[in-house]
Amino acid sequence: MSAHPISPVTLAVPGAEDPGVEARRLLAMQRAAAAREGTPSYQARMAALDLLQKQIRKYRRPFAEAVSADFGTRSPAESDLAEIITALSGIQHTKRHLARWMKPQRRSVHWTFQPGKARVIYQPLGVVGVISPWNYPLLLSLGPIADALAAGNRVMLKPSEFTPRTSALLQQMLSEIFPIERVAVVQGGPDVAQSFAGLPFDHLLFTGSTEIGRRVMRAAADNLTPVTLELGGKSPVILCRDYPLKKAARMIALGKFLNAGQTCIAPDYALVPADLTETFAEAMIEETRSLYPAIAGNSDYSSIVSDRHYRRLRGLIDNARAAGARIIEREDKGAELERKLPPTVILGATPEMQVMREEIFGPILPVLPYADLDQAIAHVNAGDRPLALYCFSNDHTIVDGVLARTVSGGVTVNGTLMHCAQDDLPFGGVGPSGTGAYHGRDGFIRLSHARAVFEIGRLSALDRLAPPYGKFFKLVTGFLLGK
Repeated sequence: MSAHPISPVTLAVPGAEDPGVEARRLLAMQRAAAAREGTPSYQARMAALDLLQKQIRKYRRPFAEAVSADFGTRSPAESDLAEIITALSGIQHTKRHLARWMKPQRRSVHWTFQPGKARVIYQPLGVVGVISPWNYPLLLSLGPIADALAAGNRVMLKPSEFTPRTSALLQQMLSEIFPIERVAVVQGGPDVAQSFAGLPFDHLLFTGSTEIGRRVMRAAADNLTPVTLELGGKSPVILCRDYPLKKAARMIALGKFLNAGQTCIAPDYALVPADLTETFAEAMIEETRSLYPAIAGNSDYSSIVSDRHYRRLRGLIDNARAAGARIIEREDKGAELERKLPPTVILGATPEMQVMREEIFGPILPVLPYADLDQAIAHVNAGDRPLALYCFSNDHTIVDGVLARTVSGGVTVNGTLMHCAQDDLPFGGVGPSGTGAYHGRDGFIRLSHARAVFEIGRLSALDRLAPPYGKFFKLVTGFLLGK
């Protein structure tokens, strides 16, 4: 659920003249603590997750108020549903399975190395850096922190400067339950971005735009820091003819206009059978009237996070209109005063329009016609691999065909967004939409080192397969080579 635009990080610590120096000091403190205290036990990890879970519940209302103030308006119900409940569910899932994830895994041993034992043990990487975005500032901060703590790591978090009230509350909340040697929060703007992204973390997890993701990856490369990049892209909807159009319109509207479209896995455009595009566009707007009877003054409909982002979205609509597209939008004269952009559907969008060249990240949905499913799939495959793909069909053969012929980070069939909320599914992109995946067990694995351990038995084949190479060596190697 990345945010656009987002800058990596700065650090603002009271009394610190050089944010880069202070950031390195915090990293050194966490490394020293890790060396001194060793690998956290199962009990210590569970205790940390318990504390985090209780603290999220304690701060639920203050978080909702802070996020809404940062946005201008965001529904507390949306904060509960998309952030608080999802974060709590993820932590509960991790607590339920952590003991099993931490157990060493037995691996097979080739007969020539018998009697030996092989296993994989999962160790903490060390210190994990997390750069979180503004669009879901709680979930995309607390989710990676929970995964990192479950894997036994220490964490340095840089929350977004675009949601300053929420970032300050995150720092307050975390400082109440964790010493800075365990979890540290750094804050600031874009002027010292490299001082955080360029730190020699043991792993760096960034959520944000593809453009900034490239900069983060370059900064991390200097230290050979492994990265998990959760980016974005143009996530398509493929509406197949057999699926009820009105039902699809409602499900797509729910995913598209949640948080006013400021969701990285929101449907970015819809591919619809050519003769149904007009009907679908009208159904989409009608569904928004059911979901949001009014825009201005409606606390259920989110504001756009900043004036700059609002102007960018208005520019996408104006550019499409000037190039000949048909714009269908809800009229609401008071919405602009609240920095709210009414739900908008675009018909006749072409590849040259800005709205089809960049990720929208707002409540605007281009609807594109297709003649047959092959054409729809070809359109998806002609672009970068998206973070999400949504296919609406009740025909399993059609769905399987779409899945087999496309590549995306994740998929929800006959709905939107829901694959991200499944605690036992990995979440991540592919190619320009991201690298690496986390959530649940996949987050534990991603933020752990899988250490190979082999124990030689009382007898060792290596003792016999050693110089001087004689008849026994030739006999054994000949057998192994299949002679």
